[in-house]
Amino acid sequence: MKVKPFKNEPIQNFNDKKIHAKQAEALEAVCKKLGKTYEIMIGGKKVKTDSKLNSYNPSNKTEVVASFYKGTKELADRAIREAAKKFAQWKLVPAVERAAILFRAAEIARRRRFEINAWMIYEAGKNFVEADADTAEAIDFMEFYAREMLRYADKQPITPVKGEENELVYIPLGVGVVVPPWNFPFAILVGMSSAAIVTGNTVVLKPSSDTPMMGRLYYEIMQEAGLPAGVLNFMPGSGNEVGDTLVSHPLTRFVSFTGSMEVGIHINKLAAEVQPGQKWLKRVVAEMGGKDSIIVDSETNVDEAVKGVVTSAFGFQGQKCSACSRAIVDAKVYNEFVKKLKDMVSKLEVGSATDNVAIGPVINDSARKNILSYIEKGKKESRLLVGGEAADGEGFFIKPTVFVDVKPEAKISQEEIFGPVLAVIKARNFDNALEIANNTQYGLTGAVFTDNREKLEKAKEHFFVGNLYFNRKCTGALVGGHPFGGFNMSGTDSKAGGRDYLLLFMQAKAISEKV
Repeated sequence: MKVKPFKNEPIQNFNDKKIHAKQAEALEAVCKKLGKTYEIMIGGKKVKTDSKLNSYNPSNKTEVVASFYKGTKELADRAIREAAKKFAQWKLVPAVERAAILFRAAEIARRRRFEINAWMIYEAGKNFVEADADTAEAIDFMEFYAREMLRYADKQPITPVKGEENELVYIPLGVGVVVPPWNFPFAILVGMSSAAIVTGNTVVLKPSSDTPMMGRLYYEIMQEAGLPAGVLNFMPGSGNEVGDTLVSHPLTRFVSFTGSMEVGIHINKLAAEVQPGQKWLKRVVAEMGGKDSIIVDSETNVDEAVKGVVTSAFGFQGQKCSACSRAIVDAKVYNEFVKKLKDMVSKLEVGSATDNVAIGPVINDSARKNILSYIEKGKKESRLLVGGEAADGEGFFIKPTVFVDVKPEAKISQEEIFGPVLAVIKARNFDNALEIANNTQYGLTGAVFTDNREKLEKAKEHFFVGNLYFNRKCTGALVGGHPFGGFNMSGTDSKAGGRDYLLLFMQAKAISEKV
C-alpha cells in the first residue's frame, strides 16, 4: 500500500463566518438528537439492561445529552470472552487491511467533523476551537497509526547470522481493555483504541461515564469503515463494577488507560494480580495527569509569556493533564507579569460552550465542588488575584482564578486541581525556578520563556518532564511532532502519537531457520 507522508489535520478557522455557520448548523442538527438511548455492543449485537446511565450537558446541567444501557459484571465477562474469540481471527488479518480500515475511518471522521464537534460541545463543554482540535487529533491518530502499522509490518532490520535465515516480526498481544478520559473524549479514546486495533488486537472499550457518546460515535465510524463485528466492543458502565471486572479478567492481556493518578494506580495494582487461568503478566499503558509549570525568565518578552500562560492555564477550563497550573516567574519581572496577567484573565468571558466563549463549564458537579474547595484552600495559602468563585449560569461554571505569592510547597502548588486555577510562584533566579518546577510528584509537560540560549540548554538537561516546550504554551501536542507522555506519577512513559507507541500493543517474535 502506497500512502502519502503524514500531515497533521489543520484546525478550522471559526473566525470565518461560513465555517462558524457550519458548526452552528451542526449544533442545531445534533440538538434534535439529544436524549436518545443507546445499547451496549458486544460482538456486533445490541444489548439492553435494566439500568441506564445518562450523560449531561455541563453548560446546562439538567439537559440529557444521551442515555446508555449500563453494563454489568456478567456483560463485562461476556464482552472479554467475545473479544477473545474474535482475536483468533483478527490477528491473522494482514496489517495492510487493518491499516486500510483506519484510513477509511479517518475519512469518515472528516466528513462528520462538525457533527462530532457538536456532540463534544454538548457533552464535554468544549468551545468550537477546543472541540475541533480534539476531532482533528483523533483523525491524526488514525492516519498516523495506520502508517506506523505499515512500517512495523515491513521487513525489520536484523543482524545476519551465517548459515541461518532470520527474521523479526511483530504480533498482537490479545484482548485489550481501553479506558479513556472525558477531557479529550474523542481524540484520546480514538488514539488508544485505534492503536490497539490496527496492531491486531481486539478491544473492549469502556468510555467515560461523563462522555460516552463520543465512544458511541467512534464505534459507528469503525463499523462504517468495515471493522468486523467483535473487534471493537462498546461497554458503558461504572468503574467499580464494569471497569474492575474488565481489568482483572484472566483473558485480558493489556489495559490502556488515561485519567487520574489515583485511578491509574488502582488499575495498575489490579492488573498486576495474576488471576486463576491467566497465562501472562498484563501490560498496563497509563497516562495519569500532571502538575505542569511554565517558567518565565527575566530575559524574555513578558507579553508573550503572559499569553502562553493564559492559553495553557485556561484553555478548556484548565481541564487538561498538560495544562499550566503553575507559573514560576523570575523576581525581576514578577510584578510586571502579575499586572499583565490580571488584565488578560479578567477579560476572559465565561458562559455556555454552545456560545463559543473562552471559558465554558467544568465537566460535572463533583468537579465543580472539588475545584471550589481548592480555591478556598488557595485563599488561605496565598493571595487571590482574580476570580475565586463560581460564575452565574445553568451549568458548572467557575471564574478563571489566579493566586499569586504562592509558596512552592502549598497544596494548590502540589496537587492536581484540574480546573481553571493558576498558581503564580516567585523565583529568585532561573536555577531556583528549575528547582521549583521539578518539586512535584508529576513530570508531564512544562515550558520555559527566555531569550537566553544557555538557559534553554540548561532546561533541556534539568527540567524533568516528558514534553518540554520553549517560548510557547505547554498544551497542544501534535501527533507525530510532539509524542506525548510523561514521567514519574504522570504515567508509564508511553509516547502517544510517536514512532514507538504501537510497540506497546505488540510483542516481537524472532524466527530462525538453518540453511
